[in-house]
Amino acid sequence: MKSPLPQRHGLDPVRLRTPAETSWATMRDHLVERLPRVDPARIDAMLREQRIVDRSGPIAPDAPFVPEEFLWFHRDLPDEASVPFEIGIVHRDDDLLVVDKPHFLATIPRGRHILETALVRLRRDLDLPTLSPAHRLDRPTAGLLMFVVRRERRGAYQTLFRDRRVRKTYEAVAPHDPALTLPRTVESRIVKERGVIRAYEEPGPVNAVTHVELLAHRNGLARYRLVPETGRTHQLRVHMNGLGVPILGDDFYPELTEKPLNDFRRPLQLLAAALEFRDPFTGATRRFTTRLDLQAWTSFDKWASPTREGRP
Repeated sequence: MKSPLPQRHGLDPVRLRTPAETSWATMRDHLVERLPRVDPARIDAMLREQRIVDRSGPIAPDAPFVPEEFLWFHRDLPDEASVPFEIGIVHRDDDLLVVDKPHFLATIPRGRHILETALVRLRRDLDLPTLSPAHRLDRPTAGLLMFVVRRERRGAYQTLFRDRRVRKTYEAVAPHDPALTLPRTVESRIVKERGVIRAYEEPGPVNAVTHVELLAHRNGLARYRLVPETGRTHQLRVHMNGLGVPILGDDFYPELTEKPLNDFRRPLQLLAAALEFRDPFTGATRRFTTRLDLQAWTSFDKWASPTREGRP
């Protein structure tokens, strides 16, 4: 169902559907219970300002509860630290937009990151209101991120990633261990519990597989190629840490380190370097490669002690 409210800052409005039961006297009462994290006084203000609408228009502060009705509104935006790095355009056509996402920029709005996300920036800056991600990259990871331009083709491209029919290649910089035999395939069981920041490995059926290859080494550091066969949360970071060579700049593994959101020093040295797949519409093989480098490899001195404003 199309929203009666337009996008704001590249963001779609929230849509709620009221339940069939009629346990509330007014729409306001239902919203207060439905949105426990929102101050009831803020809900009252939004109703007075006509910021909450149904299919007929703004709902009044004392509007009676209507079951199975749709409501729309825009969330209040959090205060965000501006991410001072640009998104690079790698490829653009009528169907796909492939970009180089910088470190520290989230893929989609979530939690404390709303406007400072790749999706919102690109929708706004390129005037592409129906743009949607085909997959996601973690906020600390830089590199290739693919978006679908047309809504009617979204499902086909997203299915490629869901069904693991996209070959993803990553690069990472981590310590060099001469005793580590490479290349090798790492297989383990990774568990990520809801509400717990870090993932961990445990005995049991394998659900995470990564091919690890040494590309080069110098001065105690190495550049690795990582090719995941599966897509568990933090898989590459967990597997590299398990090998005894945690990725440089990792704030989660081996130890959890708290860092302010506006601290852009020492980014995670993990880069989504290549994407390759067979196009579901043309049948052609498509391959995209990043234009970014990992700073710890190309300019270690700059990476090791950068200013806060220094680019990763």
